[in-house]
Amino acid sequence: MKRLKAASLITAVKTPYTEQGEVCLKTYDFLIEQQIAAGVDGIIVGGTTGEGHLLSWEEHLMLIAHCVNNFSDKLVIIGNTGSNNTREAIKATENGFAIGMDAALQINPYYGRTSEQGVSEHFKRVLDIGPAYIYNVPSRTGQDITPDIIEPLASHKNFIGVKECAGNERIAYYEDKGIACWSGNDDESYVARHKHGSHGVISVTSNIIPGLMCQLMNTDLSATELAETAKLNESLQGMMNWLFCEPNPIAINTALMMTNAVPKVFRLPYQALTLAQREQGYALLKAIPTEDLVGDSLSVLADGDFTYCI
Repeated sequence: MKRLKAASLITAVKTPYTEQGEVCLKTYDFLIEQQIAAGVDGIIVGGTTGEGHLLSWEEHLMLIAHCVNNFSDKLVIIGNTGSNNTREAIKATENGFAIGMDAALQINPYYGRTSEQGVSEHFKRVLDIGPAYIYNVPSRTGQDITPDIIEPLASHKNFIGVKECAGNERIAYYEDKGIACWSGNDDESYVARHKHGSHGVISVTSNIIPGLMCQLMNTDLSATELAETAKLNESLQGMMNWLFCEPNPIAINTALMMTNAVPKVFRLPYQALTLAQREQGYALLKAIPTEDLVGDSLSVLADGDFTYCI
């Protein structure tokens, strides 16, 4: 539990595909090795950014097992085994722990939403299985997991903390009560960390600039260094906002293709950003030193460069 709470930068890592539409493990390993080299503490396998909702459970669990087998000595391996179906979440979480993941990421039931009592019971059932971060993202689930729900759950032995997307005021509230919080909003994560005492961030942006995100989460800084990271955070706001110009993970997928880090393959229903959006992103990425970007080149790409599969 101590190791899980000490992880300040956790990347919700992208899942890349081959031209045949299968998971590309060679590229996946490259992406994770970039995270390790940059000093990232952990990864979310098959999260929203990793398109867990587009993966079969067989693919999903294979990726967790692959990461445990290859990277568990260097990273905290967190499997996104949550579901809007409690039975399915329990089965996936049991399987994830059976193959060695360190923790689970658990979301509240979405779309076919339930009552607050139902949300609490859902989380109790999955927390009984093993250590878990609870993920609150009302913009996707349509239901806020309020402190009334979280605070009773925080006493559970397997409760690690909350990935919180409801803003820094909520994060500050939890941290004041001793409930560990990770920001789910990259653009707010620096302030959450240094002003409100968050434990860190579960990040999309760190897929492409892991080293710079590590700098933003570092709290062992002199006053001069803190001023420099504040400037860095300000300089990255435009890119962070661009990465959410369409529903995630459309932009981060496009960005990693523009830097030649991953094959230019989307699983439907995702499509590449438009040419105008890519041109905007190119200017933002061009302003970042090449050595800080994941990938070996940068280009706008043409619409015909992208492949779409199912």
